[in-house]
Amino acid sequence: MATLGSSSQTLVDWAKQLDPNGKIADVAELLSQKNEVLTDMLWQEGNLPTGHRITQRTGLPTVYWRLLNQGTPSSKDTTAQVDEQTGMLNARSQVDKKLAELNGNVKRYRLSRAKAFLEAMNQEMASTLFYGNSGTAPEEYTGLAVRYSDIGSGAPANAQNILDGGGTGSDNSSVWLCGWGDDTFYGIFPKGSKAGLSHTDLGLDDVLDSSSNTYRAYKDLFEWDCGIALEDWRYVVRVANIDISALVAKASAADLIELMIKATHRIPNLKGCKPAFYMNRTCFQMLDIQRRDDVISGGGLTYSNVDGVITPTFRGIPVRVCDSLTETEAQVA
Repeated sequence: MATLGSSSQTLVDWAKQLDPNGKIADVAELLSQKNEVLTDMLWQEGNLPTGHRITQRTGLPTVYWRLLNQGTPSSKDTTAQVDEQTGMLNARSQVDKKLAELNGNVKRYRLSRAKAFLEAMNQEMASTLFYGNSGTAPEEYTGLAVRYSDIGSGAPANAQNILDGGGTGSDNSSVWLCGWGDDTFYGIFPKGSKAGLSHTDLGLDDVLDSSSNTYRAYKDLFEWDCGIALEDWRYVVRVANIDISALVAKASAADLIELMIKATHRIPNLKGCKPAFYMNRTCFQMLDIQRRDDVISGGGLTYSNVDGVITPTFRGIPVRVCDSLTETEAQVA
């Protein structure tokens, strides 16, 4: 793999740089352990207070063959700007002061409560990365499924990066190949803010119960301002319409290995990015089963050391399990 530019880093890298007291680093580590997509996802600070403006080349300049004593017309390329928005993912926790103190270790008890909020925010972040839709929920950012959702007549150019697994019902899932990189695909956070999930200890405060009576409670605020920037759509591939019931029954099932091979050939330069496959547990299970027929010929799923961790790989590309990828997707048509 090529060494990526220093402008793109993982959440753990950003946390180590931005918070010397180590608190954010601890949170980032917890998130990475809970969701494998954050192990790979690279992040950049946006150039806007609410997101990131991308300038994309939409056309190349015209070039000419010329004869002696003949001039050459001027030409230029064409560009377009796209604004990627971020969203504000928040959560608040409060626990009765007496209940926290019954534990005998208030800090440890509050940490155990905080882990549930971290996991909930982590799951929401991963789900939005794939299924977010700012068109129907303006508080979210737009995820990948909305961007790669049309393979019909008159479909946009990125339709060539949507592979059809053959499913037609409503119990479909997708496998994604993402090529993370400085100028391909990465996570963003607003200009002037911090990367990753931040925690604010609001201390003891008076709160109201359901009957508007007051009691003392410890309060915490969790915030994560984030989004994604897709600079080059060619570096993300969706293997859509994988019929889950057919896949498990192995009756007219999608050939995951063949589809994943095709996906790797859609990426312009695998060495110029940090590629990884993402799928849910059912797809990963059936990929593992399907690979038995290909092992003899040297293809399929293997295991490699990736960043010091034994990781399933497909043709050298890490394969990650992502539980946020559902089995109830509608057909991409």
